[in-house]
Amino acid sequence: MSEASRDKEPARKGISRRAVLKSAVALPILRSIVNSTPKKHVAVIGAGAFGGWTALYLLRSGVRVTLVDAWGPGNSRASSGGETRVIRGTYGADAVYTRMVARALQLWRENESRWACKLYHQTGVLWMAPKDDSYEKAALPILRDAGLKFEQLSINEAQRRFPQINFDHVNWAIYERDAGYLHARRACQIVLEGFISEGGQYIQTAVRPGSIDAQAMRSLKTSGGSSIEADQYVFACGPWLSELFPEVIGDKIIPTRQEVFFFGAPAGDLLFNEEKMPVWIDHGASFIYGIPGNERRGFKIADDTRGTRFDPTNGDRTPSAAGIKAARDYIAFRFPRLKDAPLLESRVCQYENSPDTNLIIDRHPHAENVWFVGGGSGHGFKHGPAVGERAAKLVLGTEAIDPHFSLVRFAKR
Repeated sequence: MSEASRDKEPARKGISRRAVLKSAVALPILRSIVNSTPKKHVAVIGAGAFGGWTALYLLRSGVRVTLVDAWGPGNSRASSGGETRVIRGTYGADAVYTRMVARALQLWRENESRWACKLYHQTGVLWMAPKDDSYEKAALPILRDAGLKFEQLSINEAQRRFPQINFDHVNWAIYERDAGYLHARRACQIVLEGFISEGGQYIQTAVRPGSIDAQAMRSLKTSGGSSIEADQYVFACGPWLSELFPEVIGDKIIPTRQEVFFFGAPAGDLLFNEEKMPVWIDHGASFIYGIPGNERRGFKIADDTRGTRFDPTNGDRTPSAAGIKAARDYIAFRFPRLKDAPLLESRVCQYENSPDTNLIIDRHPHAENVWFVGGGSGHGFKHGPAVGERAAKLVLGTEAIDPHFSLVRFAKR
């Protein structure tokens, strides 16, 4: 082949020798420019169920993330603290939460596998329907549409399966086979460990919101006297949201005092361990629920009725004599074998309630780079990974705000 032919050959293929030489020099320079471009920085305040998962999914989306918490993930003041939480899909006619539970279950399982740990116990959930069972009946087609497995149990069938329960004043039951319970404090800690191992930055410090100027917050003030600057800020501070943003949040989130008790089953009695008993919910005169042995901790019982207003920072967390008596009276009626069972442990936690018990996932009305994720209202923990996934998409602008969770809904009341 002649020199002329060789010169023409690369040109015939659409690329010249000179272009090849130029690209050999230019590509490394281009890569250097791309790699030196700073990532968008998001600061997430609160390392509980909502904040931890939001930080993790933002990080997995390629964002630089700083996660901040005053006392650490799952601490005893936090609404995400304590040992366990229920995960169930029965929400009456509210398909939004049932679908969110289905997504959350998928994400809990995926991350368990990724981290080689156990956070979700598939014990099933037994939901006891009262005489007015419209809530339960409305839930059935929604559970089915969401792909959550369940059974309808007659009282005879429920008594046969679960002889340790007295089913007086119960009409029938839903047995959710996909449901169960989650480790709470442990999950918050493992999410943080996963976040750090994947490249996230964690700082334990208290913060205060900075000033808002031209529809943007510029920085956060830390308890140590320094500042944190980011492009976007996500406040997932549970019961402290009202304190940090009194003019915007105010009474849209109210912390209430809630008591939880753990009773001891008789020696050698396996009927109250999770191998023999599911998580249970009694939707009668009150909404009372419980979790079986949960890794030998004791038989958990709690009343979902909202307690008195509570200070999550300095509130006294000693259980009340009235609360202990009410729990004993109930357990003697519904679980006769546990009458006079010893109280092994107790805990005072808090809910952070929105007026309609729906979550709040929305932008600050006066700051385009500030977001709120809160209002768990006693049922938020189970949704954690699905909420984090949703919040990350909102911050990144790939999903619209859902009216179900927006602040605008309160203006219409």
